[in-house]
Amino acid sequence: MPNRRILSLWFPRLGAERLIRLERGTFDAPLAVLRDTGQMQVICSLSEQAEREGLTLGQPLRDAQAMCPYLITRLRNVQAEQGFMKVLTRWAGKYSPWVAATEEDALVLDVTGSTHLFGGEEGVLERVGEDCVDLQLTVRAGLADTLGAAWALARFGAQPGPQFASGMHRSGDDIDQEAPATRSRAVKRRHWTRGGAAPPAAGGKVDVGRIAPPGQTRGALAALPVAALRLEDDTQAELARLGLRRIGDLTGQPRAGLARRFGKGLVLRLDQALGAVPEPVNPAPPETFYAVRMSLPDPIGLEEDVAAAVDKVLGPLCERLKKKSKGLRVVRLQVFRTDQTMQSVEVGLARATDDPERVRPLLRMKLTDIDAGFGIDMLRLEAVRVETLHARHTAGHLEARQAADKRLNQGQALEDLIGRIGARVGLEQITRRHPASSHIPEKTAQVLHAAWSEPWEQAWPESVLKRPLLLWRPEPVHAPEVPRLPEVFRWRGRDMAVADARGPERIAPEWWLDEPEWRSGVRDYWRVTCKNGERLWLYFAHGGQMSAGWFCQGSFA
Repeated sequence: MPNRRILSLWFPRLGAERLIRLERGTFDAPLAVLRDTGQMQVICSLSEQAEREGLTLGQPLRDAQAMCPYLITRLRNVQAEQGFMKVLTRWAGKYSPWVAATEEDALVLDVTGSTHLFGGEEGVLERVGEDCVDLQLTVRAGLADTLGAAWALARFGAQPGPQFASGMHRSGDDIDQEAPATRSRAVKRRHWTRGGAAPPAAGGKVDVGRIAPPGQTRGALAALPVAALRLEDDTQAELARLGLRRIGDLTGQPRAGLARRFGKGLVLRLDQALGAVPEPVNPAPPETFYAVRMSLPDPIGLEEDVAAAVDKVLGPLCERLKKKSKGLRVVRLQVFRTDQTMQSVEVGLARATDDPERVRPLLRMKLTDIDAGFGIDMLRLEAVRVETLHARHTAGHLEARQAADKRLNQGQALEDLIGRIGARVGLEQITRRHPASSHIPEKTAQVLHAAWSEPWEQAWPESVLKRPLLLWRPEPVHAPEVPRLPEVFRWRGRDMAVADARGPERIAPEWWLDEPEWRSGVRDYWRVTCKNGERLWLYFAHGGQMSAGWFCQGSFA
């Protein structure tokens, strides 16, 4: 059984280079992709020109424009980048069928047993580099026995620490090793081996030299910084204060002491990188997309034009779903504007359908939320959630068929109504009630979402004793705290006189649940008819974790 060989591919300029590809190289100035943090806009991706200008990731936009006045900026489109990563995942399938997207800008491949098809491991990296040059993408690659080691080599393999004679690593923190004349300079050193921060992951084209030979993972990682172990920033800073800046500094330390001082996360990451703890590559299952796209010859901006374009793509989408016996449950409309931005709206249906006439009015209601900007040049309609539709066959006499058609048509009318109201207020706001099995008055019915439940078709179960038509949370009644029903009591600021009463009905709380409303203990319920005509549902709480007293919980019709 050959050793597992894991290939890690990292695209450090994915966001910027995706836009450069869309513009077909027309950008002649540094490009920065921005992310909105709520307080300000910061850089999340840079082109190679922008990096040469000294800009960095996470830098505020105002600082970047002060350093580079001719900087071109674009807002980040997360969905478009995720779609581009799915395209790269399919491209990477030519090297291995075991491909997974571990991060927003990285892929991992299990190339065990497939490298000989490309001339060995060096040949695989060379082919990857050639493909990425053709794709106008910057890529960093690392190949090792484990996923953690490949990840480290891809990001930090080009920054090995300097080697010192006699195998001794000298540290700027150890002032005794420095001459008195150089002590002031030791404080100013910024290299990560001299007390500075861990080196940032650098970009650049693929380097075929970042390969850890089989069985030599420990030696390949020894010179890399501890940041290559995918540790938290606080853990990295604490390790640096103690002079532990290379992975080789950690491999010789007792594991119990590391876990006690820095937590189990450090030991886990170290063991995963060295292969002591398995870290499998879990490829995503192949996705089945149901989507239709339309590219427009000229940008559009009128609501009527967008509605006409939606009608053009809705029919083919429903026809494709019908062939697969699927129905739309949630559909998403994406409009791509000429300024490389995108806006999307979603609608949900109360029941899955492949009939475009039931989806079209819901989409038209959402078109008012779309801002066309400088114009829309492409639309994409996607079935976000689909469900299997079972074909219905009508058989029997003519009357039976008519009754079945009527029942189905009435069902669709109710579902269409739920869908239209849900498009305005949200499907989760529309509910229906089903009976529930409980002796607690307020639990005799359960609330379900109307879009994801069926109507209760049977007769509503009747209680042996009558229950009030209106129920509310218990309200205090001013009366003597004795279990005997008073002749006069005060409720909601009014004095009430009892004309007739029936009871009591004793109801005990559910002892296996701790409900705050029932901490008052056992209740004795009375059906009280007042002299002013009101029929109330009163009870006396005998007291448990709360004090005893009289309460009103409902009203009879």
